[in-house]
Amino acid sequence: MDSYIYNFEEWNDTSYGNLTPYVVDPTTLLCEIKPTPPTAALTLCVILIAIFLLAIPGNLLVGWVIGTSRQALTPSDVYLFHLTIADGLMALTLPFWAVALIEGWIFGDFMCKLLSLVIEANFYTSILFLACISIDRYLVIVHASESLRSRQRMCSRLLCAAVWALGWALALPALFNDAIVLNDSTSRMICSEHFDIGSAFSWRIATRGFRHIFGFLLPLLVMVICYSVTITRLLHTRSFKKHRAMKVIISVVIVFLLCWTPHHITMMVDTLLRADLIPLSCALRRSVNLALVTTNNLALFHSCINPVLYAFVGEKFRNKMTQLVQRKARQERMSGSKSSRSTSHTSEGNGALL
Repeated sequence: MDSYIYNFEEWNDTSYGNLTPYVVDPTTLLCEIKPTPPTAALTLCVILIAIFLLAIPGNLLVGWVIGTSRQALTPSDVYLFHLTIADGLMALTLPFWAVALIEGWIFGDFMCKLLSLVIEANFYTSILFLACISIDRYLVIVHASESLRSRQRMCSRLLCAAVWALGWALALPALFNDAIVLNDSTSRMICSEHFDIGSAFSWRIATRGFRHIFGFLLPLLVMVICYSVTITRLLHTRSFKKHRAMKVIISVVIVFLLCWTPHHITMMVDTLLRADLIPLSCALRRSVNLALVTTNNLALFHSCINPVLYAFVGEKFRNKMTQLVQRKARQERMSGSKSSRSTSHTSEGNGALL
């Protein structure tokens, strides 16, 4: 080793004409991953907790109203009920991610895989159920017939099972997520994807391709086609209720685009950066990392908007909820009157015995 060092210094001496300077290649350097600033982390944490507090009661209320309905459920009701389950499961994971923003990932490797699998599966299922609702509304308004509706009711539950199976199958790559220690001054742990089988780049391209296609582009295409034809049909009618339905449809598409488009665009930019199709700089890398977290929270916000769009804006749901509340109040009054009568009879009997 001493001989090697001596020879290296001798070979590198300028007397041998070796004047080639050492130039650092910036593309081979790792960008220092800086932790999220405390203010930004606290803001994102508050947003996640707010989404959790809004999504859980809203989806529980929608599920309660639909599940206790005495009338036969339409396919849209069935899809909406399963949509509330998907959004509710997604919302249940949010407190863990909120804590991770402040303290780092402290829940271990198993919970990292489990929660990543749950949130990834329900990303797929919630969007696919939105597409199913758009197809059902298209069939009801454009191709309305009693025989078709009866077949739809029979197929809706089978389609729900297929959506759940497809969603969880597409989410299986989330099992590659691991609790990883950051190589920085903080040594914090994060829950992130870690492909240790084959080419990490190939795995990432494949999983993100499936996410963009089945989790955004394909459902969006279905929604745009079905709702475009549905709106065209509604424009030729003069029914006030149908025009109100058209407003709900337009708001559904707009909210879907506002919540999901930024997240998928950011993920596409991140993929292009990793594929060296966009010039890499550390400033751009950090900006994309922050944008991924921010737009992911915006996409999660869609889970607490769904009950408002599909339930509280819809007149049919409000009528069902009103009937359910009135029936519940009536039952409480009847039980209260029965208990008061039984109490009065008991007091009269006790007085006679005394």
